[in-house]
Amino acid sequence: MDEATRTALLTTAHRYFDMAAKGDVAGLRQVAVPSVAADFGGIENAVKDNQTAFSKAQATPRPPFLLKVEGNAPLPRAEFLCGVFGPSGQTRNSAIFVLNGLPPGDYAVVIFDVATDSGPHTLSLILQQQGNDWRLAGFYCKALEVEGHDANWFAEHAADFKAKGEMHNAWFYYLEARELAVPVPFMSTLTTDQLYDQMQKIRPADLPPADLAAAGKTFKLTALFPTAVGNDLDVEVKYQVADISNTQQTFQDNMALIKALLAKYPELHNGFSAVIARAVDPSGHDFGSLLAMKDAK
Repeated sequence: MDEATRTALLTTAHRYFDMAAKGDVAGLRQVAVPSVAADFGGIENAVKDNQTAFSKAQATPRPPFLLKVEGNAPLPRAEFLCGVFGPSGQTRNSAIFVLNGLPPGDYAVVIFDVATDSGPHTLSLILQQQGNDWRLAGFYCKALEVEGHDANWFAEHAADFKAKGEMHNAWFYYLEARELAVPVPFMSTLTTDQLYDQMQKIRPADLPPADLAAAGKTFKLTALFPTAVGNDLDVEVKYQVADISNTQQTFQDNMALIKALLAKYPELHNGFSAVIARAVDPSGHDFGSLLAMKDAK
């Protein structure tokens, strides 16, 4: 991109970071594109959750990315290949962004590395050009460590689990490594591509199990994945239910499912702090319960 565009992007992004660090939710809403301003709850919560940490931190921007969508209609799937690619695909400084339903226009991604008292974070801003202004179109805060460990640590321990034959733990740790390796979920890099290749070599055929019997019932599982909760890495399982209004019964079902899951995959004791079971009804509402590994019999 030309230097004037780069300067405008970084100047605008720094201003928006400063607003977030001051907790200026109203100001950020005013500079957002209309569709984002109309549904600002998620960004407001992210600003409030990170304001204390960001207020004491220095933000260092990475080189920004400029994305252009041409045509007259939104793209169902917009894929942007940024930087230099080699014969085998991505290189050290390349990136791919995949965004769905993006309307025509000029966009930018500005990523800040933020050193906070609670560990390294990123703040990624999606900007959209409207007239001469770059307005806020997306706001993503992310911690780059879990339990003080970064993507490289999880990748190394995934390899260790693989060597010990604990393929489920290896798979989940590779997933967590990929999650921590990029600041936004719609971005991939050379590192995430390499992790993906490693994962495919050890992908367990039984994940997630479609059905799991426990307490005289058959649970219909929909997802099983690692999740960071505070400073802990837990494993979360989701399953379908018709109704969650009887919370006492749902809690009992959650506990039964957790124990059945640990019986099926005992190696999870070695990789995670707890298991979370989440019952999800047809409307998408859920009821979750957590059992720490130290309490699991």
